[in-house]
Amino acid sequence: MGDVKTAVCVLQLLLCMAAMSGCGKIFEDRQSHYASSTVKYLYPDRLVVERPSIPTLSLPLTVGVAFVPDTEISSRHAKLSERDRLDLMERISAKFKELEFVKDIALIPSAYLTRGGSFTNLDQIKTMYGVDLMVLLSHDQVQHTDEGMLSLSYWTIVGAYIVKGEKNDTSTMIDATVYDIASRKMLFRAPGTSHISHRATLVNLSEQLREDSLKGFHAAADDLVINLGDELDRFKSKVKEKPHEYVVRHKAGYTGSSAFGDIVSLLMLTMAGLVLWAERIRR
Repeated sequence: MGDVKTAVCVLQLLLCMAAMSGCGKIFEDRQSHYASSTVKYLYPDRLVVERPSIPTLSLPLTVGVAFVPDTEISSRHAKLSERDRLDLMERISAKFKELEFVKDIALIPSAYLTRGGSFTNLDQIKTMYGVDLMVLLSHDQVQHTDEGMLSLSYWTIVGAYIVKGEKNDTSTMIDATVYDIASRKMLFRAPGTSHISHRATLVNLSEQLREDSLKGFHAAADDLVINLGDELDRFKSKVKEKPHEYVVRHKAGYTGSSAFGDIVSLLMLTMAGLVLWAERIRR
């Protein structure tokens, strides 16, 4: 009788451990974090300091767009395929195609960016694709299936971005940072965010998480495009107001009349006026 009781106890213990293991698996699946970081890509060694110089913008510009390598994946539900990345890059690059002073857009495959590659990697891409500026896209997505479980906390080039999550929420951020490769100068940045909520059951939870993940990236990209347009306008105004911080030139054959072209014309007129004034002083 004692052996039977012992066997029953052992069986109950094994069943309990199996149940706990199953609960642990469900709990693990409920915590989803998928991220990449421009900061970690460009500055993998914090002891090495890049000192940017004054950028020379030779118009028209060729702009490269790429996602920096992933740094954290803790979920099987959230992972962008190369096709998904290209689709998002096309959405974002459409804003640059509207600009008269942009000659071409190059969508750079993920395979050409190495983890922690920094500006050495960007120099290689500049040589391969002939790009002048680089739009580096990073992302952070957190999916919550229990209230208060996680929060999205992403450290951007200019500071932290934090979003608290609730049950069955998908919080997504895509950050675009625009760099002049030659000077190592960050020209501007723009974020895009989205927040999706659903009340999925355990039966269709995995399918819902995968669907919400992709929808979250698309919505964040659409928001980024809007913010990118605003930041481009601010950048053009900044170049116009602070010509000593940027050198603007025209490539041979380019006769575009953009905001940058107006700046060049203004600088040429100013220089001509100074020459005439100097000649009058000599007389």
